[in-house]
Amino acid sequence: MEDYTIYLLALVAVIVVVLVLKKVTSCLVKAIVTLIIAAAALYIYYMYYGGA
Repeated sequence: MEDYTIYLLALVAVIVVVLVLKKVTSCLVKAIVTLIIAAAALYIYYMYYGGA
């Protein structure tokens, strides 16, 4: 019975790690996409209006 407990705990740990990584990765992807859009908007602004 002890072997099954170790495997069960390892399985639960893997599932938790995968779920946490999924949340962190989706947040990072959203942040990176937002930064890219902001950089593109600034580039377009400076190209058309010449900046300061």
